[in-house]
Amino acid sequence: MRTSSTIRSRRTVKRTTRTAAAFAAGALALSLTACGGDDDKSSGDNGGQGGGDKEPAATVTLPRLDGESLEVAAVWTGAEQENFKKVLAEFEKRTGAKVTFVPAQDPIINFLGSKIAGGAPPDVAMLPQPGAIKQAVEKGWAKPLGAEATEELQENYSQGWQDIGKVADKQFGVYYKAANKSLIWYNAQVFENAGAAEPKTWDELLTAAQTIYDSGVTPFSVGGADGWTLTDWFENVYLSQAGPEKYDQLAKHEIKWTDPSVKEALTTLAEIWGKKDYVAGGASGALQTEFPASVTQTFTGGDQPKAGMVYEGDFVQVNIAETDAKVGTDAKVFPFPAVGDTAPVVSGGDAAVILEDSKASQALATWLASPDAATIQAKLGGYLSPNKNVDASAYPNDVQRKIAEALIAAGDDFRFDMSDQAPQAFGGTPGKGEWKALQDFLKNPKDVAGAQAKLEADAAAAYGG
Repeated sequence: MRTSSTIRSRRTVKRTTRTAAAFAAGALALSLTACGGDDDKSSGDNGGQGGGDKEPAATVTLPRLDGESLEVAAVWTGAEQENFKKVLAEFEKRTGAKVTFVPAQDPIINFLGSKIAGGAPPDVAMLPQPGAIKQAVEKGWAKPLGAEATEELQENYSQGWQDIGKVADKQFGVYYKAANKSLIWYNAQVFENAGAAEPKTWDELLTAAQTIYDSGVTPFSVGGADGWTLTDWFENVYLSQAGPEKYDQLAKHEIKWTDPSVKEALTTLAEIWGKKDYVAGGASGALQTEFPASVTQTFTGGDQPKAGMVYEGDFVQVNIAETDAKVGTDAKVFPFPAVGDTAPVVSGGDAAVILEDSKASQALATWLASPDAATIQAKLGGYLSPNKNVDASAYPNDVQRKIAEALIAAGDDFRFDMSDQAPQAFGGTPGKGEWKALQDFLKNPKDVAGAQAKLEADAAAAYGG
């Protein structure tokens, strides 16, 4: 069992309140879809109101590193990878160092293990789970942040975002990238044609889905080939329905997956996953649909796309940018509806962790903790920073600005992705653990008890009891 300081301090956990959840959800509900006049769906070039052609203003001091070379490993692909490379390029420009991006595979801990065994670890790795940070520390791979990086982090991040990068009260991670994972994106033309309204509750979501179905369009697109999308579905339902304290307990395996609260959440999910013709391609089609395709098929095909809605985080915008749809007009978004008393606010993120300690790697961690670095990627779209000193005007459209403002306004009051808090064997490995159990449940949503039993068996093995 990981310590509470690994995933976030107990003090921080207890600070999440219904008021904060309501505020974040309310802020999004009021503003996300009331925009569209200044869209910039760029994903790989500098555009939008962020002023991408301007020289970034230096707010952080970096050392000269002429002749130094660094490798940075991450699982990012496509536009996300290309945009991050622009951030690395600015670091090169300011320091004189040479930085190489190393494409990694999931689970990244296994990828890093093979690199380390071969004597060629990357200098820095972007780890997508607090559990992975803890594993890297336990294996002796991760190195603590130095004074400069820690100071930059303390200046720019709320205590909650600092805490989830700690192990045994030592700072190991810089959460460079965040995600608001409580959003449902929809094809505006489909909603208009069907006469569907944005829902605020789960029952209203089911009503909107039926209205869209009656209009001749499949309601939901689900990227079931990527098991993490299914864990995100579950977490939003569970947090809203069971409440934050139960969420924290399940995240730490203090209650079992056979708990009645899990049964209730899975039964609720089955109201969509198990409804005939509610998911594009049916269960078999969804299980062959990877996340990027689940997005693009929602926003292609005119007013007859393969689906009217797709659930996932703010990063969906990167994939929408691959279509002709414009965020804020053709592609709109609403907060994940309240299943229980309040709407859920679930976040995720990727942290920079040093594997090879050096002046250059510490400088890179300092750079990634700065508003300078985050501002560069914010301008490119499809990115959200937990750095509170990134000006919201850097984001390229009103939708993204409001998502960013809501995240920062929430401060420490958020819940981190549950599967990312789990040991990677349970919460972060393709074809195993929670990912596989929920894929099997998508295939057979009637077998709630079987899904619970499998989830508990895998969780018990991963958590060690």
